[in-house]
Amino acid sequence: MYSPPSDPAEQQRMEAHLARAAQALQVTCASQAPFWGWDGRTLGRAGTTAKGERVWLRLISAPAAKAEGKLWEGAEHAQIVFGDLGGYRPALLTVHDMVDGETAYRAELSQYLDQPVLSDDPIVRRPLELPDTWWTDLANALEKVATATTTDRVAVRHQYIDRAVPQFLNMPAPPVTRWATVHGDLHWANLTSPGLRLLDWEAWGRAPWGYDQATLWAYSLTQPDLAARVRTAFPELGTPETYAAETVVCAELLQTVSRGANTILAEPLQEWAARLRSEAPHQQR
Repeated sequence: MYSPPSDPAEQQRMEAHLARAAQALQVTCASQAPFWGWDGRTLGRAGTTAKGERVWLRLISAPAAKAEGKLWEGAEHAQIVFGDLGGYRPALLTVHDMVDGETAYRAELSQYLDQPVLSDDPIVRRPLELPDTWWTDLANALEKVATATTTDRVAVRHQYIDRAVPQFLNMPAPPVTRWATVHGDLHWANLTSPGLRLLDWEAWGRAPWGYDQATLWAYSLTQPDLAARVRTAFPELGTPETYAAETVVCAELLQTVSRGANTILAEPLQEWAARLRSEAPHQQR
């Protein structure tokens, strides 16, 4: 869980509109503390419907003129394309939109999950012991996502690859020989156990194949045993087929480090970047 917005007035506005959405959707929110998303941009609470069903109510906000596009519509489009992803994704039940002045708010009502997330932070800070069945389920879930070929959503743009890889890895951008549909934000705060669920579907879309697997591996670098387990679960990592995805993920995270985030990953990311630079795009690692 992240911190509330730094502006107390924005925090109050978010809390007030979440309460209004709950009233409109006839949801009684639980008394526990709300769950803030990254940079205070989202706010979530558990609740109960008028029929007694447990649900999760999540609020996002954006300037009214920009209340559209990938992040705004991600969960809604994911429900259309994937449904509950064979039980690996909490189903979206409904959305409720509001506009207040120059700010738009979208409330997303989803199935409630009793399964806890594996980490409060995208970067895992402790060892994790997960059964083989969990890893098999994750591989199956990502395969289901990858087969969604009808979407025009884009998780990683080619223009970004061409710009970011030279800037942050000091090497030419590699060719992308294979694209796939990906979750787009696969880290330890978006995964649950013991029953696997993939949370937060704002960023899903097309990206170089292996993008999700490389992202999860990168967020595991503080725990070498776990990072090695990711490699075992996804042997495609470290092959020519996922080279482009790995360079993109490395560049993205180095960019976040340059902005003062994920600094604990700075050293292993630089080591990864050096290894990627030393290898030709089609060289087996």
